[in-house]
Amino acid sequence: MPKLSRTVRRRLSLAILLVGLPVYVVVAVEIAGRLGRLPAALEFAVYAILGVAWILPFKAVFRGIGRAEEEEGADRSGDAS
Repeated sequence: MPKLSRTVRRRLSLAILLVGLPVYVVVAVEIAGRLGRLPAALEFAVYAILGVAWILPFKAVFRGIGRAEEEEGADRSGDAS
């Protein structure tokens, strides 16, 4: 993934959360519904996997979004304070 500016990453992350996540929830519920009624432990595992799987492709977009700009600059320079 090419290096995106902080502003682009913030806007993209907002779009993913407001549009992509609700769409993914509908898809995940549809997938779980098609599996039928499973034992409780297996059903929990399916929902847990589906709950984490959506973020994996967007990990680079969300990395550092909640961090203050001063903290981000300190981490890049290697300054521990």
